[in-house]
Amino acid sequence: MLLLAQTTSSPGSFAYACLALGVVMLLWDAVEVGRNDAVNLTNAVYGARIMARKYILMITALGVVLGATFASGVMETARKGIFDPNLLKPEQALAIFVSVYVVDTILLYSYSAYGMPVSTTACLVFELLGAAFALEFSDVIHWGNSGKVVSGIVVSIILSGFASFLIHRAIRGAIRDRSTQLATLLLHGGWVGGGMAAALCYFMLLKGMKSIHVVAELKQRIADYQLVVAVLLWGVFAIAIHLLLVFFRKRAARLLFPVLAILGMLALAFAFGQNDLANCASPGLAVVALLVHWDQGIDAITKVAVPAWQLVGCGLLMVVGMLTRNALRITKAQVRAGSQSDHVALWAPRWCIGLAQWFLRWRGSSNSLAPVAAPAQTGKQLHYDALRACTITSVSACVIATASSLKLPVSTTYVTFAAVLATGFADKIFQRGDSALKLGRVIWVISSWFISAAIAMVAAGLVCRVIYHLEIPGMALVIAANFFVRSIVSRRADAQEKEAEEEAYERAHADEFALEDE
Repeated sequence: MLLLAQTTSSPGSFAYACLALGVVMLLWDAVEVGRNDAVNLTNAVYGARIMARKYILMITALGVVLGATFASGVMETARKGIFDPNLLKPEQALAIFVSVYVVDTILLYSYSAYGMPVSTTACLVFELLGAAFALEFSDVIHWGNSGKVVSGIVVSIILSGFASFLIHRAIRGAIRDRSTQLATLLLHGGWVGGGMAAALCYFMLLKGMKSIHVVAELKQRIADYQLVVAVLLWGVFAIAIHLLLVFFRKRAARLLFPVLAILGMLALAFAFGQNDLANCASPGLAVVALLVHWDQGIDAITKVAVPAWQLVGCGLLMVVGMLTRNALRITKAQVRAGSQSDHVALWAPRWCIGLAQWFLRWRGSSNSLAPVAAPAQTGKQLHYDALRACTITSVSACVIATASSLKLPVSTTYVTFAAVLATGFADKIFQRGDSALKLGRVIWVISSWFISAAIAMVAAGLVCRVIYHLEIPGMALVIAANFFVRSIVSRRADAQEKEAEEEAYERAHADEFALEDE
């Protein structure tokens, strides 16, 4: 039988320990989210070598911080959307939220160390489910809401994939590998660039920022004419881009798609700040709210407003995570999995590579549509062209902004990965080079998404039971286990990364190694 949550006159030592651990783990988890999830915002622009990584991170940081100020709607999913905290004792709610972070930090770190992108949102949902189920079984869980969240994640992946494939195939069919040639862009640059700019403006403003009073009023006034407004925006941007091409000629042609890709990345970062950042911050901030407003009981979790500065602080910590070595490893691995170059340094299990080889038997003999990946001006390998980077960032940003407007938490990682993969299929990048390895890596990443959900649910349930029943000694035990697993993963991941680099060098210099063997 469930007990309605009742607070004691004052919080005990366990509650204060949860507060201290919850705050520390919130800060820690924000860094881990930056290390794995937030860094995916930069992949498209980084892969196209449009600008130096330090400038990419500056722009991304700006977008994340701005988006964080409009994230309140999505936060309710973690605070009360997955389970009903009012049916728990305060100590049970504290144990659930703290256990989520204990599991999330090590899960995200482990995936980052191996260069595997994983969803903060999906992990959080299954961690909350596992922890709540472990304490009160299924009675406190909102199964309908949980199913809605999981369905939203799945739909967002499918939508991002199909939209990216169709849009990019149409654009590539028109422009081919002439994305910087003035004559081609005078014909197609207006409708392509204008469409991307209009989509970003429409979805980010009218969907992603509808919580702003002025935007809400504007949306209400044009409610019956939104399609007309979208078409007009397309026309205005198309004309503006065409005029820029006419007046600035080759310079405008050279900068058109790089600039649009950067704007798309900024919009994507803004959408991330609205959605994934709120998911990361909500358990820890719920712990703080409960302890600060202890006299209000569990209502403090669901009714106390979250100050924007707290979300902004979490956003800045995510930027710190994006500067780490593992964050760069995530970027390189995802970029290489969808790379237009022939030889890449990746690792995938043999069964994934074998399955990829089986799939590639039906790829046909048509040539790849993607431009040959030549080195960039800096001498570094070019994995995408700017045109493809535009499609990835624009579609991903629009999908996530739409989800945020519906107060649905979705995964930036999954949405962007789907866009990378779909544009790769549209460009037929698996027609040459290390295609089996790249597709094998894709299969391994997607398989690991399902594995992460199972790990998150089971591990959070076990950790929650330990914390709730053993209290402070239990906290010390699970933190020690966290560090122990972390040290093992770090060593093994470094060894795997070195092996992948050596194998890639051997494939790229096959003649050299053939002579050594003779």
